[in-house]
Amino acid sequence: MKYNFDEVIDRSNNRSSKYDERKKVFGTDDVIPLWVADMDFRTAQPIIDACVKKAQEGIWGYTSRPASYFEAVQEWEEKHNHYKPDTALMSWTIGVVSAMASLIKLCSKPGDKVLFLTPVYAEFYDITENTGRSVAESEMVRKDDDWEVDFADFEKKARESKIFLLCNPHNPLGKVWKPEELKKMIDICLANDVLVISDEIHSDLIFHGKHHTAAITVDPSYKDKVITCVSATKTFNLAGLQAATVIFSNKELKDTFDHYWFSMDIHRNNAFSSVAMEAAYRYGQEWLDQMLAYVSANFDYVIDFCKKNIPQIKPNCPDATYLMWLDCRELGLSNEELVDFFVHKAHLGLNPGHSFGRSLYGYMRLNVACPRATLEKAMKQLKEAVDGLKK
Repeated sequence: MKYNFDEVIDRSNNRSSKYDERKKVFGTDDVIPLWVADMDFRTAQPIIDACVKKAQEGIWGYTSRPASYFEAVQEWEEKHNHYKPDTALMSWTIGVVSAMASLIKLCSKPGDKVLFLTPVYAEFYDITENTGRSVAESEMVRKDDDWEVDFADFEKKARESKIFLLCNPHNPLGKVWKPEELKKMIDICLANDVLVISDEIHSDLIFHGKHHTAAITVDPSYKDKVITCVSATKTFNLAGLQAATVIFSNKELKDTFDHYWFSMDIHRNNAFSSVAMEAAYRYGQEWLDQMLAYVSANFDYVIDFCKKNIPQIKPNCPDATYLMWLDCRELGLSNEELVDFFVHKAHLGLNPGHSFGRSLYGYMRLNVACPRATLEKAMKQLKEAVDGLKK
């Protein structure tokens, strides 16, 4: 079927954090919310149909997880990422971030260092510090329009660390890692007895002919040494259903992880996530293909608009995710001034760049997974604000 991604859906009354928490996050409701990473698109019809059918049953008791659930994950990974993970080494969890936080607790001690590359998804800081561990951030180096790993610094930090959180593909830069880059990072970690946990939640959101490489597939020796976290929630806009899969490297660690969650009696999908996730993996491809083409065109629109109308702001062209990284340094504003400018002058709610790397200045993250009309309105407001700033 043909999906209409131009449809503007009013999400202000559907308990959406992206919309309902604007005042809490930005201090005002008067912003177009282009921040938290979910989409303003209705999901694939087969997923809606599966949830409607479940709703019509009218009985939503404790939910079992059939073998077909993890088999759907396995088949998706085999088709898209060219490896066939063992379903016996898969565990359900409520989310990728929750999984990583619990693995930090289980595989390190308070005070240990957790390594990651910055700028990076802000929750990497939160789950490290909130579990009593220390951040070991290795800052990536900007080179032309790309960002590269400073491997000398990375190796130095790896010697001090217990865990490496790999963002693969990378958020917020939209970087698709090359196999040789992954191998170099993972080899350094393994040589220093650092556990590698690969967050691959954005692995289905790939553009421009690039291909995702699952970290565990880079070298046959990694199959017992890398933990992979995946989910269809980001791909199909299902984050509110809270479901993810952890693919373990060995049964001992899987059993430890499962026992941790069983101890809190958290080990079942809710009734709707069970059917939605399986429907997404089995029947969502048609929707996904159309959505990726639409978002790619949104990337092009923002780049073209800024080039012609706001040359002071330079957006990247991400190869993954639906998040653009805006270089606003030519505006000459401090981080605090930049946030205030976007909120109170442009009336746009974006994520500030310094939340992804504490030493960064002058960047913002823009979510373009929205109808073109919304994006056009946002860019017009941004242009008017920049024009006013020049005056």
